[in-house]
Amino acid sequence: MSKDQNKNNITRLLDNEPVGMTVQVVRVMGDGAFRQRLLEMGFVRGAQVTVLKNAPLKDPVEYMIMGSHISLRHSEAAQVEVTDKDAEFCDMEDAFNGIIETTVAGVDPMADNVLRIALIGNPNCGKTSLFNSVTGAKEKVGNYGGVTVDSKEGWFTIDGRKVQLVDLPGTYSLTEYTPEEMYVRTYIRDNHPDAILNIVDAGNLERNLYLTTQIMDMNIPMVVALNMWDELEKSGDHLDIEMMSRLLGARMIPVTAYNGYGVKEVLKAAMDAIDESEQETMHHNVNYGALIEDCLRELAPMCPELDRYTVLKIIENDQHAIGLLEGNDNAEQVKARAAEMRQRIERDYNDDIVSIITDLKYGFVRGALAEALTPNPDRATGDTKPGYSLDRLLTNRWLALPLLLVLMWLMFEATFTLGAYPQGWIEQCVGWVGEWIGSTMPDGILKDLIVDGIIGGVGGVLVFLPQILILFFFISLLEDSGYMARAAFIVDRIMHRVGLHGKSFIPYLIGFGCGVPAIMATRTLENRRDRLVTILTIPFMSCSARLPAYLLLVAAFFTANQGLILMSIYLVGILVAALTAIMMSKTFLKHDKTQFVMELPPYRKPTARNATLHMWSKGKQYLQKMATIILAASIIVWALGYFPRHEGQTPQEQIENSFMGQMGKAIEPAVAPLGFNWQMGVSVLTGAAAKEIVVSTMGVLYTGEADADEESASLKEKLQTATNEDGTNVFNPVVAYSFMLFILLYFPCIAALAAIKREAGWKWVAFEVVYTTGIAWFVSFIFYQIAIRL
Repeated sequence: MSKDQNKNNITRLLDNEPVGMTVQVVRVMGDGAFRQRLLEMGFVRGAQVTVLKNAPLKDPVEYMIMGSHISLRHSEAAQVEVTDKDAEFCDMEDAFNGIIETTVAGVDPMADNVLRIALIGNPNCGKTSLFNSVTGAKEKVGNYGGVTVDSKEGWFTIDGRKVQLVDLPGTYSLTEYTPEEMYVRTYIRDNHPDAILNIVDAGNLERNLYLTTQIMDMNIPMVVALNMWDELEKSGDHLDIEMMSRLLGARMIPVTAYNGYGVKEVLKAAMDAIDESEQETMHHNVNYGALIEDCLRELAPMCPELDRYTVLKIIENDQHAIGLLEGNDNAEQVKARAAEMRQRIERDYNDDIVSIITDLKYGFVRGALAEALTPNPDRATGDTKPGYSLDRLLTNRWLALPLLLVLMWLMFEATFTLGAYPQGWIEQCVGWVGEWIGSTMPDGILKDLIVDGIIGGVGGVLVFLPQILILFFFISLLEDSGYMARAAFIVDRIMHRVGLHGKSFIPYLIGFGCGVPAIMATRTLENRRDRLVTILTIPFMSCSARLPAYLLLVAAFFTANQGLILMSIYLVGILVAALTAIMMSKTFLKHDKTQFVMELPPYRKPTARNATLHMWSKGKQYLQKMATIILAASIIVWALGYFPRHEGQTPQEQIENSFMGQMGKAIEPAVAPLGFNWQMGVSVLTGAAAKEIVVSTMGVLYTGEADADEESASLKEKLQTATNEDGTNVFNPVVAYSFMLFILLYFPCIAALAAIKREAGWKWVAFEVVYTTGIAWFVSFIFYQIAIRL
């Protein structure tokens, strides 16, 4: 059917389609990177899309296309023109033109003394699971996009040869839409791996193989791993692997990474591909039809340093690809000729160049699948799919937000309640060790260092290890189940109101564990302004390093509703982050219109192994930090509180006249309006290195002040009984909550500031330190001054 005949069909906007309606795509309107992203995610001419449901706040909307669940706001859906699914309409370019062969010169895979295989695939396709299976590493895996935000390197040995395996960030395409896509594209160009292991979700081949078509044009040996093969078999679909491999011109190996099925075979295939590349070989590429192939053949000799993929991108007017012509003597001629070709192609196809190339790639994939894939006619779809009932409950219009809050409360309540038992055991052991050493060692500086400095400081933080493990266990369950992406879907409209993207919720939730990976996870946000606002507000999400201070103060001064008190601190951080985002969006980071497109991964049952590995990985990092940073800081704090020595002084007088005491007295006027004494002021200063040091500093200071008969008391008991010079208690619930607010809001640790520097620059690091400290002082001041008058 001709393009003119298509006009006779009644077209409308996807935004107006009711829930349950299935339509087919006519075109995606507009221009720019977002339009290209929609095309790459399957919104191409003739593709069928089903409206599944609205978010609880009516925006965004969940759609199903090519087997994937995609979330779009109404404003984005209004850019997609659709027609009836059964309308006579010119389908996608699905005439299978097959592959063409290109002669590729032989290369020496050991030219740089390293055999290197790169793992490339869509988010949630199982790359990192395969990486862990091969290398024995324990890198984080999760059921949402953006878990891997930089490359991870590991090694394995096969047939006596040592090979480097590189796990690259998940990407839907190799365009410039997100930083991780640019990272992958640049890595391949600059490092030229000896082979690419393309991981695809065997249950969603149509969408996953789009990236495969781009890799094919890079003229690098490639093997396709059909991951999650067990799920394809359970679905009843049948894939003729031999035929599919022949149609795509690439080896395809069935794999189930999490249990090791097919892993050895796919590595052997990759090594065979590397060995074959040593000789001149025929590489297989997508055949784009006579017109475009003629253009590629004409341009390729004019820029021989560029691969076929880049030459095609130059024809598409990709600015990054055009920039690679710098230094080429034919650069201006290539640009001019490419512009002429682009105009001719668009005229002949009556469409824009990006849509044409994307349609042809999907047409290539669809044509191959039509030959090799036999779908199960009885396969579960729509509301019969596993997990549908759970999803309907968790994203229910009236229940979604309350359930999200309940899940957060359960996480914090369990962290506090379940962790209290092992915490008590560890606390007793630390007390016994300190008491035993104190009773057996002779008095002197070494005894004071071990008992007051090391045990008082490190032991004060060690007791909170169980709660840290429990918190990360629950976060892992949320990530692996697929709920993380649903939470972003649920809160997008709220996030949008405060100038943030719904996908910002994922870095925020990661920030409850640690700010450093959360800041790195902002790379999944396409818009730089969104990334910057999210980066600058992530420190208000209370990381696990702050948790020991909260647990100590809540246990000491709040006997009832401890879970709610703890949760309230986290909610205050969320509120301050939202208000800060609004302020930034209205002032120096004015809010531009940002689009929301996100894949909603299928629900999967979390595995105890993955949750335990995640929990242990974070626990090990916590222990390593105690053995390094916290230990060193505890010794430094002890030394500053121990010297200079003065004969005849009580322990309290000695510490007040020490270097630490002098520092504390100097800053006390600044923190006194918040209800803090100088010891609390010093604790937040030392917490700049790592927030756990707040507790270790207090452990050192209050242990050092203790009389001989009080040294066996826990830090909690010492805080409960600490008094001012006038005999009043230093701490009470108001002071404790004010102190927690300050710890929550003031600037993050050095590692997080370093991450901000990498992602945003020194200017924003300086802003973050000044702004967050000012906010912390202001909020604590307002709370304390009002609370003491009630």
